[in-house]
Amino acid sequence: METVTATTTLDSRGKTISTFVMFDAAAELGAMAEGEVLELLTEDYEPLRHDVSAWCQAMGHELLSSKKLGTDRRFLIEKGTPVERTTKLAMVISPDGLEELLSPLGFALAAALEDIEVSLYVQGPAVRVLARGFRPKLKGWARPFSRFAAAQMSESGHISPQEKLRQLHSLGAHIYMCGPSMEHFKVDPEDLILDDLPMVEYLTFMAVMEQADIQLFV
Repeated sequence: METVTATTTLDSRGKTISTFVMFDAAAELGAMAEGEVLELLTEDYEPLRHDVSAWCQAMGHELLSSKKLGTDRRFLIEKGTPVERTTKLAMVISPDGLEELLSPLGFALAAALEDIEVSLYVQGPAVRVLARGFRPKLKGWARPFSRFAAAQMSESGHISPQEKLRQLHSLGAHIYMCGPSMEHFKVDPEDLILDDLPMVEYLTFMAVMEQADIQLFV
């Protein structure tokens, strides 16, 4: 398999968050023809190795090779035939803390990267993350260290919650905002990071949840 010639190379070394790596890999493969090969260079990090393999299987790509090269790892991924997915995820997000936002948005992004239809209902304090300039913070005694923590997370590929929302939006996720929460937390609909987000309440999203295979509440 090592004699295979890659069509293009993506260097993601330095990042260990799989959604960060696979967002870029998905974009590269999306521009390639079936049968062409992507060379993906990453850190030699076991969780990432498992996630790359799982993502390829979910998406119908063939992982031709996974080889350790010193402290790095080289994947060869052959673009395959897209797998038709009908799975739907509905998620309700309420907290606005840095740590509380990153994980659920990470799961939503992982689902979208596997072509699962994602719907998010952003309510309560979490509506603040939709506003331009909002910087989520750590809770309690760790609050003064929020900027430092965010910088450390970014180094590994844990991009900001707002950037995760932008990526989700670009992947076709449906993002709903709670109207009463927008009013209560004084978030101006004219000052949002994304355009054309529906402002709804519980009954609208209940209809969405009824059709979902996976339901998550955060």
